[in-house]
Amino acid sequence: MLRKFKISIDGKEYLVEMEEIGGEQRPVAPPVAPVSEPVQSDVAKKAPVSENTAPAPVNQPIATANSETLTAPMPGTILKLLVNPGDAVTANQPVMILEAMKMENEIVAPKDGTVAEIFVQVGAIVNASDPLIAFN
Repeated sequence: MLRKFKISIDGKEYLVEMEEIGGEQRPVAPPVAPVSEPVQSDVAKKAPVSENTAPAPVNQPIATANSETLTAPMPGTILKLLVNPGDAVTANQPVMILEAMKMENEIVAPKDGTVAEIFVQVGAIVNASDPLIAFN
């Protein structure tokens, strides 16, 4: 599948075409760059530092034993969410609109249930099999 991207570097736009090659997709860790020691002002040096600071939670899909996660059937952009967490849905009820190849596609609930969690936002670009919504 050939995909096109518009990339802007220093105010100049470039059109890049990439071909998706088959095979299993694996998450790629971003390259780790060395980080220089930040320079602190006198005010920052005097500020107390809390040792109990926890890292910010990452929004990862949480599946329970009886939940079912709806995944993206194709790559595209989320145009509209039609449900909210906690909403009751019936099987085949539209839950979101996914734009793919200039077409709007209704994504429907796989079963009767309740929306447990929504993993995407309007405007998000998703790939095939990315998690969209969890249902209980």
